[in-house]
Amino acid sequence: MNTTESRPGPLAASAMLVLFLLLSFSAAATGYFFPPGEWYASLNRPSFAPPNWLFGPVWTTLYVLIAVSGWMIWKRAGWRSPLLALWLVQMGLNALWTPLFFGMHLLGWALIEMGLLWIAIAACVMRFRPASTTASWLLMPYLAWVSFAFALNLGFWWLN
Repeated sequence: MNTTESRPGPLAASAMLVLFLLLSFSAAATGYFFPPGEWYASLNRPSFAPPNWLFGPVWTTLYVLIAVSGWMIWKRAGWRSPLLALWLVQMGLNALWTPLFFGMHLLGWALIEMGLLWIAIAACVMRFRPASTTASWLLMPYLAWVSFAFALNLGFWWLN
């Protein structure tokens, strides 16, 4: 806990959880502006690509876990924490992938960017652990999914 900041009350903590959910789902909003569309449907798909309907439920669950993890770090370390800055960096990288892949059709650059995202998530997992083991563990499904998504992005890049 950052000693320069006091613990938030229940109302403030609840409001901040809503803010973290909004921040997290803001990254998902890029999908509204850059939907997969016909271009994506025309791509050669890797044999291990899941059905398209699966992405929505998986990402919804992950964005909730990401938000709760960031909120828990905020409660422990406060706004000025480098841990929270790291959380914001990985959220920015998360938001950037969709415009690269679906918007600009830059599969190779999206792959590189996703590698950076994976590194940022792994850094969060490792760096969050001393502040909150739970916040760290909440990011593990996200790290696992991005690992799979990296392989999927690689497959799309290779085949197209």
